[in-house]
Amino acid sequence: MKLDGSVAIVTGAGGGIGAALCRRFVEHGARVVATDLDEGRLKAEVDAIAADHPGAIAGLAGDCADTDHIRATIELAESSFGPVDLYVANAGVGLGDGLDATPRDWQVSIDVNLMAHVRAAELLVPGWLERGSGHFLSTASAAGLLTQIGSATYSVTKHAAVAFAEWLSVTYGARGIGVSCLCPMGVNTAMLNGGAESDSAIARQGAKAVTQAGLVLEPLEVADLVVEKLGTDEFLILPHPDVLEFFRRKSSDYDRWLRGMRRYQETLA
Repeated sequence: MKLDGSVAIVTGAGGGIGAALCRRFVEHGARVVATDLDEGRLKAEVDAIAADHPGAIAGLAGDCADTDHIRATIELAESSFGPVDLYVANAGVGLGDGLDATPRDWQVSIDVNLMAHVRAAELLVPGWLERGSGHFLSTASAAGLLTQIGSATYSVTKHAAVAFAEWLSVTYGARGIGVSCLCPMGVNTAMLNGGAESDSAIARQGAKAVTQAGLVLEPLEVADLVVEKLGTDEFLILPHPDVLEFFRRKSSDYDRWLRGMRRYQETLA
């Protein structure tokens, strides 16, 4: 995946990792359509990048899980810059406390953290197959490989995001379509900070589990690694190398890993 001269769409671009990816992509020669549900935050990020790189970025606010909005972002990219080369399904939500999560918490989590990826792939993959190229990047979180203490909705849907990215790679990887799965732990974003400051004890515990597990990186640090790894076509992008070791321990002795996670959870009370 070469960024220079490419056209990318990035969801969840109103801040955090999404905004950082937009900036780094543009700096490396890509033209970007940024999208986010929060129109004000999105405009601020797009305007800031456009000030340094005029004509290289456009924004379109909307729901990343809505098929009509996904189609609109693709049409904007094509009319403004050309065919889409890279789609970054980065937007994510963490809703609900354990088994107290409401049906709506579950549905929104499934829509944003999983079905937004599926619906984007449905629209883009047929064209990529015809062209023989295209790249799908899923932001799935270390929670998708391990688990998320506290939030069942987040853990379950991020596992599903990893599984869908795996399926895309297995199914289309030999036909010119690249797939990457970004799985960071702690990143200095509104989601992590909001959990740490939440009125919910479960949400605070979940945030503490992340911040105590390793370094909290800045979004631009994550974006720098993504840029590097897109050039290697590696599937897993792990800003925190410890995640791979944790994943190996999990797969080599599941019961021991579960016992260790229970003990770790007890230290966070």
